[in-house]
Amino acid sequence: MTRAVASTLVIGLTALGLAACGGSEGSDDGGAAAGGSPEGVDDGTTLTLWTRAPLEKQANLLVDAYNASHENQVELTIVPNDDYVAKVGAAAGSGGLPDLFAADIVYVPNWAEQGLFQDLTGRIDQLDHADEINQGHLEAGTYDDMQHVLPFVLDVSVMFYNKDLYEQAGLDPEAPPTTLAEYAEHAKAVDALGNGVDGTFFGGNCGGCLVFTWFPMVWAADEDVMNAEGTESFLASDTAQDVYATFKDLVDSDAVGAGTRDETGATWVGPFQEGKIGVMPYPATLLSTADETVDVGVAPIPGPDGGESTFVGGDGIGISKDSENSEQAWNFLSWLMSEEAQVEVLAKNGDVVSRADLIDNEYTSADPRVVTINEVASKGRTPVARNFQQAFNAPNSPWLTLVRNAVFEDGSSVEEDNEEITAVLQQ
Repeated sequence: MTRAVASTLVIGLTALGLAACGGSEGSDDGGAAAGGSPEGVDDGTTLTLWTRAPLEKQANLLVDAYNASHENQVELTIVPNDDYVAKVGAAAGSGGLPDLFAADIVYVPNWAEQGLFQDLTGRIDQLDHADEINQGHLEAGTYDDMQHVLPFVLDVSVMFYNKDLYEQAGLDPEAPPTTLAEYAEHAKAVDALGNGVDGTFFGGNCGGCLVFTWFPMVWAADEDVMNAEGTESFLASDTAQDVYATFKDLVDSDAVGAGTRDETGATWVGPFQEGKIGVMPYPATLLSTADETVDVGVAPIPGPDGGESTFVGGDGIGISKDSENSEQAWNFLSWLMSEEAQVEVLAKNGDVVSRADLIDNEYTSADPRVVTINEVASKGRTPVARNFQQAFNAPNSPWLTLVRNAVFEDGSSVEEDNEEITAVLQQ
C-alpha cells in the first residue's frame, strides 16, 4: 500500500452521489444465490476487474493463477491510485462499472451505502470457511445487514527497521523498539550516524499514511480512535497526544528525513528503500520490495508504553451493481477465498492471508518476519465510518490539520481540531 489509504477522495464525490440515485440493481442477488452453487459458474465468461496500482503485484498474481486454472478469464485493469476514485465514480454514474472492482477498505462503507456493490450475503453464508474470513473487511462492507465485499488483499502496518544501520549505530539488530519511547531513541541513535542517514520518516502531509501508521499506536494502548458508530473522534486523548508528542520531539530533534513535512505519500517509502532511514512504520505488503535493497527487520507497532497493534487495511472486492455476470464473478470471489489462492498465491508472495484458519502455512513459517506480520494482523483493527475519507484521508482533512498543528506547530489546537473531525464524521 504505497499510498496506504491516502488517495484523494474529493474528486469522486459528485459522481458517487449520482450513482446513489440509481440504487443497486443487484442488491438482492446475495439472497437469491442461496440456492445456487457455492462456487458459482465457470463457463468461459470473460470478466472485467479493476484495482488500484498499489496492489498491482498481488492482483496480477491472483488473476494469472485464476486464469490458468479456470474456463472463465479475468481481464485486469490497473488504475493509478490518484485516479481510482474518480474513475469508479464516473463509471458508477454512467452504469459502466466492471464486473468486479476492488476498493480501499476505508472507502467501502460509503460505496456499499451508495449501492455500488451487489449483495453477497447469501453466497458468503454458503462458504464452509465463512467464519474464518477477516471480520474487519466483512464488517466494512456490511450495510443494512447485507454483506457486499470480501477481502481482496490485506495490508497491515508494522515497524520496519534497517538492521545494518542499527548495527552501525550500536543498537541490537534483533531488538526492535517495543514502546514509542524506544522507537524515538533508536531513531535518534541512527540519525547520529550522519552522512545522509536519518532516523525516521513519515508522510507529514498524507492523512492516509498517518491513519495507517499512527492509529495503531493508540490501539496498542487498548484505546479507540472513534466511537463504534464512527461519529465521534477520540483523537485528543492523553494517549493520542503522547503519540503526537513523540513525533514532535523527533521533528524538533531533526531526526526525521528531509521532506517529511511536505510528504504527500507519493514517495513515502522511498527513503527507507534507499537505505537512508533507520526505523519507521511501514506497509507490510512492501516487505519483498524493501528486501531487495535493505536488510529489513520487522516488528509490531507499539503504543507509548508498549502493547502492539496494526491497521488492517488493504482492499475489499465485490461484484458491481452493473455486472450481468454475477454467477461467474462469484466464481472468482469464491476461489479467492480458497486455500489455493490464499496460500499458494498470497502467502507464497509473503502477503497476509484473509482466513484465520490458514495463517499457519509453509510459507509464513519459513520467514520469522512474515510470522510477525500475520500474528499482529490478528490484533489489529479496521476502523469503519461513513465519512472516513472526508475526516481523515482528504488532502485538507481535519485529521491532517490536527497532526500538522500538533507535530509541526505548537500543538495548542488539538482539542479544537479533534472537534472538527467529529463534525465531519457527523455530516
